[in-house]
Formats: sequence, C-alpha cells, structure tokens
Amino acid sequence: MSGNSNKDMAVMVAMSGGVDSSVALLRLKEQGYHVSGATMKLWDYEDVGGNTAHQGCCDLNAINDARAVCDALNVPHYVFDFTGRFRETIIGNFVDEYLDGRTPNPCVLCNSLIKWDMFLSRAMSLGHDAIATGHYARTGHDNAEDRFYLKRGIDSTRDQSYVLWGLSQDALRRTFFPLGDMTKDETRRIAAEAGMKTARVAESREICFVADDDYKRFIREWSAETIASGDIVDESGKVIGAHKGVPFYTIGQRRGLRIAHPTPLYVKRIDAENCRIVVGEKDELSTREMDIARVNWVSIGPPAHPFDATVQIRYQHTASPARVAPRGTDRLHVTFASPQWAITPGQSAVVYNGETVLAGGIIE
Repeated sequence: MSGNSNKDMAVMVAMSGGVDSSVALLRLKEQGYHVSGATMKLWDYEDVGGNTAHQGCCDLNAINDARAVCDALNVPHYVFDFTGRFRETIIGNFVDEYLDGRTPNPCVLCNSLIKWDMFLSRAMSLGHDAIATGHYARTGHDNAEDRFYLKRGIDSTRDQSYVLWGLSQDALRRTFFPLGDMTKDETRRIAAEAGMKTARVAESREICFVADDDYKRFIREWSAETIASGDIVDESGKVIGAHKGVPFYTIGQRRGLRIAHPTPLYVKRIDAENCRIVVGEKDELSTREMDIARVNWVSIGPPAHPFDATVQIRYQHTASPARVAPRGTDRLHVTFASPQWAITPGQSAVVYNGETVLAGGIIE
C-alpha cells in the first residue's frame, strides 16, 4: 500500500459517535483519502431484562451522531450489525472469565475478534484498502525487518497501545491511527473548530456493554449458572469471612470484604474451583514473577533468548523494567526488577521496548 497515493486509497473509519473517531475521519479526508464512516452495532441494551436505561456506545444516539458527522463531511456512512458475534465471543468470554475467578479485559478481545476481524473484513469486501480508528497509538514500517510496528500515542494520558497488542501484521498493514501524533486537547479543538456535533461528547471509560458500570448485576443476569457464596480464608486456610460469589471479587480488592481484622486485608487469590477467596495483608500481594499465555508478537518475531524490556500489567499501570524469557512462541515468563502489586490473572500484560509494543498476552 505504501506505493499508492492518498487519492488512490479508500479508507473506512470505525465511528463510535465520539469525538476521536470523528476527527480521525476529518484528518484522513483532509489528507486526500477516499473516506467513509461505519458504526458497529455491537450491543442491544434491551437484552438485559428489557432495561433500556443503561445507554452508552452503540445506542441510537451514537449511531445518529456518527451519521451526522459523515453527512456534514459529505462522506458515506454505514451501520454494521455485529451483535450476534459480539454476544457469543466478547460477552460470553467476559462472563466465563469472571466465573473462573479471572478478571478479563473485553476491549482487547473485541479489538482482535471484532474490529480487526469482522470490521476489517467487511471494509475490504466493500472495496476499501484500509481501516482507521480513533485510538491514540502509532504505526510504522521497519524496512530492514520488513515488519510493521505499533507504538504508543504521543499523549501519555490517552495512549491506547495497551489494548491493541492482539493486532496481526496484516491488520497493522491495513490500519491508520490518525490521532496517534495528537493530544486529546488538540482533538477536541479541531472538532470544535470544524463545528462537529461530537466536539463535546462526554468520554466514557466504562465497559461499553455495562454502561451503568455495575458488572456484578451484569454477570448475575447473564450467567447460565447459579453463583454460589463461599468462604473467605487466609493463606493457612482458616475461615475468616464469607463471600457472595467468586465473580464479584478481583485481586487487590479491599472494600466489601466485611472482615473484622486488626489490619486491612486484600483479595490475594481467587480459588474458583473450591469457591474460596484467599486474602492477605497488602505486602503479601507483591511479587516479582508472572507467566503470560496466548502471546502475540506484534512488532518483532518470537525471539530465541531472554531479553530486557518494560512490562505493563494493567491499563493504568506504569510499565516496569523486567527480564522476559520466551517459553516457546506463545508463552512468556516475566521477572520484574522490583515487586509489582496485585498482578491479576485474566488481565493483559504488554511488553514494550521504549514506546514500541513488542508483544502482549494474558496473565496466568
């Protein structure tokens, strides 16, 4: 694609109805690309007991806002209904992981299975050469290695490379991130100057299908099995309390344990098989080692030997220096230079070299 001029390329922009994707569309149009917008309908809010109060992305307002931006820029707008696949893969995995005592990040899975699978495929079938999103991340091509790479966005407060570790080389080759070299303030300023309807749309950081941020309610309503209560125990196995169900607790949690103890206790481990929550004092939750499974090598191929890098273990975590040892092509053992607190199974771990995403996977 690098040999094509902008005027030769058709790019479909994934539009959520927010300011980021709106400005992504505008920037590409100004750069001379043939652009269109498309909104993915992923979720029916009526699915939860007919309750339509939990609104968020993918609702009618978001679709209409995206269409209004496209109309103002005189570009086509499409709506793709992916609700069936989203329900089966993303929501199903979300509930199952919590039932197994893990804490998932559904955005990572959605990026891989929906945005850079179904959406990319649909865009290609409609004659587009590439897709674009409003993520704050950057891509490029290493000519020496003939490999595409993924980097952090320049706005460290908005960088979203952490949730993009599942992208393949083919996906990176066909993807634009027009906001990667911008700050959020610049994005809003451009939208306001262009008179975009989405310029002041409030930003949501909740899980898109749990718009009220009550994931406990969601799991209760979507679980096919009865969620049992059980014991809260210390590391010796002594029963010191009771819990309401393992899906409702995460590593590092302190609030809601209802335990009388002279010092604060935190969730240290979730034993879903025995329906137990293991707790400990804060310093007991720090460790230097972890294993990562389902590894995707992003900007480099699988190395043969251990190497030094920084590793980020949750979205708001600062990547920390570590020694990374490959275990085959799809597993890693990580030894941090200093202890990390509340490493959580089910969350993503992303390996960086400076600002470049080397690999990512799921913490075991």
